[in-house]
Amino acid sequence: MSNFEGLEVWRGGVNTWECDEMGHMNVRFYVARAMEGLVGLASGIGLNGAFGERANATLLIKDHHIRFLREARGRAPLHMVAGVLAVDECEARFLQLLIHSTTGELAAAFQTLVVHATALDGRPFPWTASTRRRAEALMLTVPEPAKPRSLDLAPGAGTAGLVDAEALGMIRIGSGAVGAADCDVFGRMRPEVFIGRVSDGIPALGAALRAGAGEPQRTGTGGAVLEYRVAYQAWPRAGDRFEIRSGLAGVNEKTQRFVHWMLNPETGRPWGTAEAVAISLDLEARKVISNSPEDQARLQARVIPGLSL
Repeated sequence: MSNFEGLEVWRGGVNTWECDEMGHMNVRFYVARAMEGLVGLASGIGLNGAFGERANATLLIKDHHIRFLREARGRAPLHMVAGVLAVDECEARFLQLLIHSTTGELAAAFQTLVVHATALDGRPFPWTASTRRRAEALMLTVPEPAKPRSLDLAPGAGTAGLVDAEALGMIRIGSGAVGAADCDVFGRMRPEVFIGRVSDGIPALGAALRAGAGEPQRTGTGGAVLEYRVAYQAWPRAGDRFEIRSGLAGVNEKTQRFVHWMLNPETGRPWGTAEAVAISLDLEARKVISNSPEDQARLQARVIPGLSL
């Protein structure tokens, strides 16, 4: 049951172990589903085996825009349809829609910007005429609920770096190293690891933002992300270190906007950057908790002006 058009590229459900302390599927598993769906879409445009170890050509992700529209909780059946929004010489923008199979409601929507590249060294090269024809046969338009709402698709400011993070007072919410299990068959970190490591650091970010006011987290409350934009700028490999710096970029009555930089501590350069719009959530009622005027004033004092991905 669904009114959304596209090629079906994935079908399955939500495992209870994929749900986090908020009671819904963690963001890393949404992106993992999108990556599985991308394999199906690649096959649909004639790139069979593009993500296998013997591939000569693959698709590298440059950018994800994600709208989270309806919670996916344990045992929920889901499926994904996909199509093409735009294609040029070496790049394409795909649309991937994750759907609640029993109701037809949209769980999440991805706009995925990819580069057609050599598998081992990631060098961009043009699509074949056959692939372009097949891609153009799968063209879609973005349905209204899937369109960007609070985050646009414009290029980032390009200022991310360790020196800037220090100067801006961004909060260190995570650090570590990429493991072999975090990487794909070509040895590059998988995209879901980026958003997953940021997610792991959100409790530290919340604690740091509350610390100035001496305020504990309220019982029965949590948070949820409504919209995400991730720009992948380099691909760490097993053994590479990372550090995640985050900051509050804006606040209003309903939402907070955060910016996250995953940085290479060896070079100070970014592995990737992200921007997210989040809400506070009543975990019993599953409803948004508004930011009081006092909360807004307290958080506004922690906003870093001009912070972007």
